[in-house]
Order: sequence, then C-alpha cells, then structure tokens
Amino acid sequence: MTSKASATPDPQTGGTDNVALLIDLLKLATFIAGPMRDGVAEPLALSSNDLRVILALGGEGELAGHDLSEIMGVPPMNVSRALASLLERGLVELGSDPANRRRKPFRLSAQGRATFASTLPAMEKVGGALFVDLDKAERMAFGRAMQAVLARIPGWMDRHSPA
Repeated sequence: MTSKASATPDPQTGGTDNVALLIDLLKLATFIAGPMRDGVAEPLALSSNDLRVILALGGEGELAGHDLSEIMGVPPMNVSRALASLLERGLVELGSDPANRRRKPFRLSAQGRATFASTLPAMEKVGGALFVDLDKAERMAFGRAMQAVLARIPGWMDRHSPA
C-alpha cells in the first residue's frame, strides 16, 4: 500500500496540515492492526481483541468491561466475547471492587501475566521492523508527539461529547 506524504498541505484535505495529520493517524491506527495480529496475536493463539484486552489489563491493571471498551475503542459486545474467551482459557479472572459491588472488574491471572510478558518480545520484533529507519531521536520525537495527542483526547471528549 502506498501513501503520499501527508504532513504537507493537500487540496484533498482542505490544504491543512492538521487534516492531513489526522488522516495519517487514522491510517496508522487502522493498519497497525495487521502487523500486531500477524506478528503478536496469532503466534500466541490470540484473536486481535484478546490481545488488546491482555495489553490493556497488563498496562492498566484491573478494569471492568466498559472501561476496556472505552480504552480499546471497540463495542462492548466484542470486549465481552474476548473476556469470555480469556476467562475460559484461564488468562483473566474476576476481580472485585469493594467500593462498588455491582462493578465487575477483570485482571490478568498468573497465566495471563505470563502471556502478557510473552507479547513483549513479539512486539519488539514488530516494532523493530516498523521503526527500522527511525533513529533514536526520531523515535523519541514520535513518542512525545503521540503522548501529547493522547493527553489531549480526554479533554476534547469532555468538551465535545453529548450530555
């Protein structure tokens, strides 16, 4: 798949760098799923959504299904299916929330933590292939830019979500 360099003004995007960057970000978010599926999920016998749940729980800790749905950006039904599959395989277990007994959080089991740990070398391999041409300074700049955008999203959502 070819992609023209989009961080420059383009008549198709209204001539603005912001629109071009958003389009490239959407492409990246969409197409990164392929290498993650082929290079990380499938070798570990996980579906893409199973992998995303394991990564979310491994990175964030105990979370309820609706929290996972928001973090992953997928419909609650997809999260429910992944959780049921992972629960059946012994990779996640139910937690508890003493402050809210109705909340049903999940956490990685010991086997799930081992699976999470085994994703790291696979992700290193995928990342190495995708970032091969970026030097350390470029990787750091890319990381800082992503973190800055990620930090702004909750505020934007608070200001622009329907009440």
